[in-house]
Amino acid sequence: MSVTAASPSHPSSPPPPPTEPTAPDTSRRRLALVVLAAGMLMNVLDGSIVTVSMPAIQNDLGFSPAGLSWVVNAYLIAFGSLLPLAGRLGDLLGRKRVFVAGLAAFTTASVVAGVAQTPAVLVAARFAQGVGGALTAAVSLGILVTLFVRPRERASAIAVFSFTGAAGASIGQVLGGVLTDFLSWHWIFWINLPIGLATLALAVRVLPGERGLGLRAGADVAGALLVTAGLTVGIYAVVTIERHGAGSPTTLALGALSVALLAAFVRRQAGAVTPLMPLRILDSRAVSGANLVQVLMVAACFAFQILVAQYLQRVVGYGAAATGLAMLPAAVAIGAVSLGVSARLNARFGERAVLLTGLALLFGVLALLTRVPVHPHYLTDLLPVMLLAAGFGLALPALTSLGMSGASDDDAGLASGLFNTTQQIGMALGVAVLSTLAAARTADLRDAGAHESVALTGGYHLAFAVGAGLLAAAFLVAFAVLRTPTRGAHN
Repeated sequence: MSVTAASPSHPSSPPPPPTEPTAPDTSRRRLALVVLAAGMLMNVLDGSIVTVSMPAIQNDLGFSPAGLSWVVNAYLIAFGSLLPLAGRLGDLLGRKRVFVAGLAAFTTASVVAGVAQTPAVLVAARFAQGVGGALTAAVSLGILVTLFVRPRERASAIAVFSFTGAAGASIGQVLGGVLTDFLSWHWIFWINLPIGLATLALAVRVLPGERGLGLRAGADVAGALLVTAGLTVGIYAVVTIERHGAGSPTTLALGALSVALLAAFVRRQAGAVTPLMPLRILDSRAVSGANLVQVLMVAACFAFQILVAQYLQRVVGYGAAATGLAMLPAAVAIGAVSLGVSARLNARFGERAVLLTGLALLFGVLALLTRVPVHPHYLTDLLPVMLLAAGFGLALPALTSLGMSGASDDDAGLASGLFNTTQQIGMALGVAVLSTLAAARTADLRDAGAHESVALTGGYHLAFAVGAGLLAAAFLVAFAVLRTPTRGAHN
C-alpha cells in the first residue's frame, strides 16, 4: 500500500513519522495463502495419488516389481535430498523466485509423466517432479511466517497450510483411485496442469517479491553438494531395505557413506564463513525438538496411510476407488479439526498442550489397528480409527508453529526447508522400515502354515505396534523438550 506524501501547500506541517514497511493487505495475503496451500497440496497429492495407481502403471508400462518402486522412490529421493539447499536458496535469491521456479518445473514434469510411454521416462519425470516440489515446499513456510506476523493470524494461516499436508494424502488416495478406475492412470499427473497454471498466474501477482540476501550471504556450494549427496544416499539406503534387508552389505555400505557425507557437511558448516545451514538454528529447543518429534510422528502416520491402504486392498479385497473412499473419513476429520478448531485451541491452551493431545489420539489410532481383524466390520472396526485420525489435524499445526517459532526472519527459509526435510526423512523411514517389518512377519506366519490373509494381517499388526511405539517416543520428546512460546514474542 502506498503512502500519500505531505501536500506542498502546507510547508509548516511536520513530516509524517517514519514507518516500517507494512504487510500486504488482508485480501492479498489470503490469496497468497491460497497459492502456498495449493502448491503444498500438489506436492502432497503427488506423493499419495500414485500409491493406488501403481498396479495400473505396472501393467501398462511393463515395470518389473523392483522397478515399480522407483515410481515412488525417484520422487522421494529428489524431494527429500534437495530441501535444505532449496530452503537456503529461497533466503538468498528470494523466496518468491524459488517458489515460482519450482512450481513451473513441477507442472512441466507432471505433463511429461502423464505422456510417458516407457518406465525410464516416467521415473525421470518423477525425479523432476521431486526437484520442483522441493523448491516450492522448502520456501512455503518461510513466505507464510513473513506474511502473517501476528500470533493469532499466523496460527490460523498455519492451520490452513497444515490442512493441505494433513488431509491431502488421504484426498490423493481417493482422487487417484477414482481417476485410475474411471479414466486412466495418466490423469493422476495431467490433473496438475490446470492447477499448476492457475497457481502460477496467481503466485506472480500476490506473493511478496523480496530481494533475498544475495548469493554472497551463503552460497556454500561444497556444503550444498555434501548435504544433497548425503541425504540422497541415505534415503536410497532406506528404500533399499525392502529389497536387500537392513543388515545386508549393500544397505550397510550406503548407510555408512551417508553418515560420512553428512558428518563432513556438519564439519564444514561449523567452520564455513557463509554456511548453507548455520548450525545456530539447531541451538533452538523449538527447532531441534520439533524436527525430532516430526520424524517420529510422520514415520508412524505415513505408515498408517500406506499400510492401511494395503490392508484394505490385499486383505479385505477393496478396489482402488473403494480404498480411497474408505479412508475419506480420516481426511474429513483431519480437515475439520485443522481448519475448524486447531488455531483456537493453540491460542487458548498453547501449542505444546495441543500437540500432546494430538499425539495421544494418534497413538490410539495405531493401538486400535493392532487388533484389526481379517474380516472387519467397517462401522465398528475401521470407522472409529479413521475418526481418531483427527489427532493429526491437532498435532501438525501445533508442531509447525513450534518448529518455526525458533527461527529468525533471515533464517525462516532455512527453518522451513529443514522442517520439510525431516518430514520426508520420516516418510522414508516409516515406509521402508515398517513395510519391511510387516513383510518379514507375514513371511514367518506364511511359513508356519497361516492362511495368506491371516499372515498379511499379522504383519500389519506388528507394523502398527511399532508405529505406536514411535508415537509414544514422540510424545515423550515433545513433553520433555518443547515449550509453548510466549505470546506476542517474535523469535
